[in-house]
Amino acid sequence: MLGSELRHLASWEGFIEALCGKSQQATNDRPDLSPQLRGIKFLIMTDALIIDAPDTDYRHPRQRVRLDTILRLRWLAALGQLSAIFIVVQGLEFDLPVVPCLAVISVSALLNLGLQIAFNPMQLLEPAHAGGLLALNIVELTVLLYLTGGLENPFSYMFLAPVLISATALPIRLTIMLGLLAVACASALFFMHLPLPWEGEEPLIFPPIYLFGVWLSIALAIGVTSLYAFQVTEEARKLSDALAATELVLAREQHLTQLDGLAAAAAHELGTPLATIVLISRELERALQDNSQVTSDIKTLREQAQRCRDILGKITQLSSMGSMYDRMKLSTLIEETVAPHRDFGVDIKVRVAVTAAKEPVGTRNPAILYGVGNILENAVDFARNTVEVNAWWNNDTIEIVVSDDGPGFAPDILKRIGEPYLSRRRSAEDVQGGNQGGGLGLGVFIARTLLERTGAKVSFTNRTFPDHGAVVQIVWPRRRFEASDDGGEAEPE
Repeated sequence: MLGSELRHLASWEGFIEALCGKSQQATNDRPDLSPQLRGIKFLIMTDALIIDAPDTDYRHPRQRVRLDTILRLRWLAALGQLSAIFIVVQGLEFDLPVVPCLAVISVSALLNLGLQIAFNPMQLLEPAHAGGLLALNIVELTVLLYLTGGLENPFSYMFLAPVLISATALPIRLTIMLGLLAVACASALFFMHLPLPWEGEEPLIFPPIYLFGVWLSIALAIGVTSLYAFQVTEEARKLSDALAATELVLAREQHLTQLDGLAAAAAHELGTPLATIVLISRELERALQDNSQVTSDIKTLREQAQRCRDILGKITQLSSMGSMYDRMKLSTLIEETVAPHRDFGVDIKVRVAVTAAKEPVGTRNPAILYGVGNILENAVDFARNTVEVNAWWNNDTIEIVVSDDGPGFAPDILKRIGEPYLSRRRSAEDVQGGNQGGGLGLGVFIARTLLERTGAKVSFTNRTFPDHGAVVQIVWPRRRFEASDDGGEAEPE
């Protein structure tokens, strides 16, 4: 009987160890999927220790380009070049050095075929390799333009294409190098090129000032369009990373909730075999009183089994205590959010207005707790002496206002607050004053996103002069705040 209970206990122990092992292995195998976030403190749980992981930036490297993408663009360029040659020769009947042009296009096509055969088209190219292929496109285009009139050829603006592709997918260093290469090739074509194919015996000659204007427009177009494409792509990438971080916060909170349920189930299942072990060991201890060595071992076994029962009892109590806070009053939610920030040398004043309407009671929503907590944390970081948290409600609306007496939001970023990675650093005066707050960036973006998902409207302003400081207003429709997790309606009052 004792052996079967021990085997049952060992099976549960193996299951828990396997679960923890898989979770740890998954964490080790996914370094890029589980980063630490600035402003988001992750807890790493071990058998007897909780470690607070350090804060770091959450920024993915720039995306790499697939070989298939580059090859498709090169095939498209070759097809366009062949079509242009056919139209000029057969349609317009201009005199064109067809053989050299076809030779350049054939070399490009053979290179494409060789790359498709030698490598997997779906593999991701290193930035340097992708940049090399784009540089080759620029060189091939330069040779074709040399044969067909140089900068006088209207297709000379195709120098922009490889640089724009680099600006959207490759590091800025490679984009600058490709841009300089394109400008250098355009400069060479300004001085050296064959005549532009044209009808009649007299070649078409453009004045140098016109060619200089073409060269200048190409150079400016490369710089301006590449910079614009880079900024748009970078903003989209930052937004994507920040949204991924937001999902990570919610997924982690959900995972911790699932672990809580698993702990309760394990405590319940392990309770019965441990009780049996304690009972049988007590009987064996009484039956073998004459054998002191065996009695001592059985006593140790019984004490350790009883200790396991006590630990599981505490786990069960903690799990059952958590259900008391599944729904909480607004004042309780505010106090839970404020409590971790009271010992940082800043006076936090909480004012909850008493109205005729009943105090709202909402679900203990991790999104609300994190969102309000992050905004309060930033207020404490930037405040000089005091942070005020005011709450008010009626039958239709719930409002929380967090304000501080710090420098307030800078005018140039006031309308952009909530964008990912937007940061405001302290001035030298603030740092000398002893306030060492961080910047506003990804944490505020995640907080705003989480709060808006719960139906809140978040606005950022400054206090009216002569007062100074930042003010963050969070407003919910009361029905949304009091709704349950599954989106149901609020309970009737």
